[in-house]
Amino acid sequence: MTSTPTTAADQTADATVILTPNAAREVKAIIQQQELDPHKVRLRVGVKGGGCSGFSYLLDLTETQKPTDEEFEQHGVKIICDPKSLLYLRGTTIDFRDEIMGRGFVFQNPNATSTCGCGSSFTA
Repeated sequence: MTSTPTTAADQTADATVILTPNAAREVKAIIQQQELDPHKVRLRVGVKGGGCSGFSYLLDLTETQKPTDEEFEQHGVKIICDPKSLLYLRGTTIDFRDEIMGRGFVFQNPNATSTCGCGSSFTA
């Protein structure tokens, strides 16, 4: 029996949260600016109650990982997410935009029934 090798495209398709190349570049730049160890640090993606629409997105660089966290890697960035957050984030794309009107991470969440004007919170 032969198995086919997993490609970067396959990893992205299987991932519950998708990090764009722009977002990955920005995460790597932040890791470097903060002089963190890129081999130990993870990007924690999650949601928490609050914000103007019910849930707020959470992005954090951490070296702490729980046994229940789901881990995957995209564009050289190790991403972790807790099981509860995955319920709300499955299929979400995280991008980074640097535009005249502002710069920051942007979430495109297919599970959100509505989002606030600032884009940092949502209702599921």
